[in-house]
Amino acid sequence: MAQSAQGLGGLKYDPTKKTRANEWNVLVALILIVLVFEVLNRLNGTSFLFNMRDNVDSLFNQQRLDIIVLQVAITGVIALGATQVIILGGIDLSPGSVVGATAMVTMSFAQTAMVNGNPNPNAVFGPAWLDLPVIVPIAIGLGCGLIAGLINGLLIAYTRIPPFIATLGMMVSARGVARWWSNGQPVSFPTESYGALSNGDLLGSLTFGLLSWQGQNPAVVFIILAVLFHVIMKFTLYGKRSYAIGSNEAAARMSGIDVDRHKVLVYTIAGILSAVAAVLLTSKNLSAQAGMGVMYELDGIAMAVIGGISLSGGRGSITGTVLGALIFSVIISGFTSIRLDAYYQEMVKGAIIVGAVVLDQWRQKSRARG
Repeated sequence: MAQSAQGLGGLKYDPTKKTRANEWNVLVALILIVLVFEVLNRLNGTSFLFNMRDNVDSLFNQQRLDIIVLQVAITGVIALGATQVIILGGIDLSPGSVVGATAMVTMSFAQTAMVNGNPNPNAVFGPAWLDLPVIVPIAIGLGCGLIAGLINGLLIAYTRIPPFIATLGMMVSARGVARWWSNGQPVSFPTESYGALSNGDLLGSLTFGLLSWQGQNPAVVFIILAVLFHVIMKFTLYGKRSYAIGSNEAAARMSGIDVDRHKVLVYTIAGILSAVAAVLLTSKNLSAQAGMGVMYELDGIAMAVIGGISLSGGRGSITGTVLGALIFSVIISGFTSIRLDAYYQEMVKGAIIVGAVVLDQWRQKSRARG
């Protein structure tokens, strides 16, 4: 008796759809990029990956490793949501603006009442809404992301608006909310407990020196979420339905899958992950500004694409996205190490993204031929 279709409304699920992101190829590309930057740094008498200082007892350049992991953590959380949306066959252009709007709202409920013995000069609300337990701004922030993602999902699923248009509208609207909130003025001076969310040391010595700095928490959150969603996408009905819909939406509908409801769920989760990124970002910076999150959605999509996610849907993995995020971060850190000007960095990053999409198209044509 065939059991592969059980729980999918009769649709036969092909598990090979999940393994076509070519994670091993992405890993090889990551290693090659590291080697290239190592060679370029050696030509300048330095090292990209290894420690060359006699007064430091460490094989690797710990500071660079820390930076590589940390600078990718917050946008990496967004990339996890982008991965699920793209596997579903959609696209989400709103995460950056959702981060901006959520940051402003969340920080308003995370403010402390007194600053250096004086009333908080940037308080958005009255004394009753200051010095709240840290769970309150977190819950409000996650609620903002949930609402944004839910609206995206409902528009896409039940009005049949193309995802590009629906999420573009949310991108513009959310950025407007961010600028309208507090009349565009920065919101700052959070409580100590809120600031510790990103600037604390959650795992301490449990990281065995791999994440050794104060403020490692965003990286820890990113890793935990990546493992969680890897398991969800690989072993649960949620993941199987996402791949099935992305592979062939019409067949998924005919098999009995509630495609519309699943789309709403996926976009809602993506919105919540954007809110998680906003909470981590505002806690790390100890302030919120309306311009936060600009281009984050493109960085998240780029990480997924570099990691082998197919923009046509139905193929890819969380593992590939994590590797893509590391490639993204290594490239930025590598350019900095060889002192390449920022505008050249943007040009090269753009070329890499286009190249990754071209490679994906070539792979699809190769599969179609045989």
